[in-house]
Amino acid sequence: MAESEAETPSTPGEFGSKYFEYNGVRLPPFCRGKMEEIANFPVRESDIWIVTYPKSGTSLLQELVYLVNQDADPDEIGIMNIDEQLPVLEYPQPGLDIIKELTSPRLIKSHLPYRFLPTDLHNGQSKVICMARNPKDLVVSYYQFHRSLRTMSYRGTFQEFCRRFMNDKLGYGSWFEHVQEFWVHRMDSNVLFLLYEDMHKNLAGTVELLVRFLGVSYDKTQMESVIEHCHQLVDQYCNAEALSIGRGRVGLWKDIFTVSMNEKFDAVFKLKMGKSDLGFDFSL
Repeated sequence: MAESEAETPSTPGEFGSKYFEYNGVRLPPFCRGKMEEIANFPVRESDIWIVTYPKSGTSLLQELVYLVNQDADPDEIGIMNIDEQLPVLEYPQPGLDIIKELTSPRLIKSHLPYRFLPTDLHNGQSKVICMARNPKDLVVSYYQFHRSLRTMSYRGTFQEFCRRFMNDKLGYGSWFEHVQEFWVHRMDSNVLFLLYEDMHKNLAGTVELLVRFLGVSYDKTQMESVIEHCHQLVDQYCNAEALSIGRGRVGLWKDIFTVSMNEKFDAVFKLKMGKSDLGFDFSL
């Protein structure tokens, strides 16, 4: 499988390092040289995988999964480093060798496209939870994320960043391809496909889906307690007062999109999503 250098982003200081292309997909530099090992990564039947395109609500989802699966208290989650409990497969730390040795059941995250995930996952050998987010909110959150990190140091305009998003020029490749690949597999017995906005419209329903998918057993009282705990987590993550830039808020895009940008984005969305029946409520 071929790796090649991708063009350095044109905005000075936008990223700390060059992307590189792997089978036509732009990936962060830390993925270089490990894609074959990732494909052959040994998956366990007891694994739970959370796979999302960046800024799709991954942090919130991981805490909901941890809470539901472990029957944890949200206050305990708040004081622990949840990222240590759910390592990212492709990140430099802790690294593939360490993740291989973690005790079961492992909870593992990744932002990689479906096609690049371990082959064993394609064969249904463990549970995979994917969540997609309204791409208009996602691109705003991704832009804010790039501007907030010193290592990213993005100083271009939002319009430039959004253009890169629509042209598949950001890390982890095309959002449009990423979500459609998982959508195609949504009926697989080991895959659960969620929408970020559904957590806000019907959190109880989303929690019930997670409970059934993970095979957790709760009586009515326990279920009500778990749902209440999940509401607390959502409030912590998505309350605009709690987050200075409100990245988790639904409808974030309305604060920054111009009319012309919105029209252009809608046209690109329609073109790149093709005949897919995966849709998003842009009125939220």
